[in-house]
Amino acid sequence: MLLSSIGIVVGTLWSSSVRGITLAAEFADMPALRGKDYGKTKMRYPDYIETVSGLQYKDLRPGNGPKPKMGETVVVDWDGYTIGYYGRIFEARNKTKGGSFEGDDKDFFKFKIGFNEVIPAFEEAVSGMALGGIRRIIVPPELGYPENDFNKSGPRPTTFSGQRALDFVLRNQGLIDKTLLFDIELLKIISN
Repeated sequence: MLLSSIGIVVGTLWSSSVRGITLAAEFADMPALRGKDYGKTKMRYPDYIETVSGLQYKDLRPGNGPKPKMGETVVVDWDGYTIGYYGRIFEARNKTKGGSFEGDDKDFFKFKIGFNEVIPAFEEAVSGMALGGIRRIIVPPELGYPENDFNKSGPRPTTFSGQRALDFVLRNQGLIDKTLLFDIELLKIISN
């Protein structure tokens, strides 16, 4: 009786472990499929202008000042959102959004045009803006963060919660669309 009970327990455990291995294999990392985004088509928004690179933008408020030139430093205010992850905010600059986005006056973001300090889409968008303008851009993954790492190029989220939300989307292996949305306001141009 004792041996048959032990046999039943061992058989049940063996069966469940084999099922667990099979289930885990379904979600195993598959290097050949990385970055393919199968089944996801690129969204085109009819009220946005699309550039040759694939960046889509809309001027929410056209600027009335000069446009930045190569080598000049620009100062911008920006917000960042994940499109494929329920429109989650990963940076809410100078706006209190509640929770982990508390704070009043964060430093504005500045970078030099033409020095690859920011993601390609951000530089392309700001280069074409006039001082005082606000532009909304839709960033496809290929114009976003290199190697899906926001630490390699700016702009970077300033809060832990924002870093975690962006990192979750960027490092997810093809299950979440990595398209991002930014609102950018060009505040100042500093000549060098």
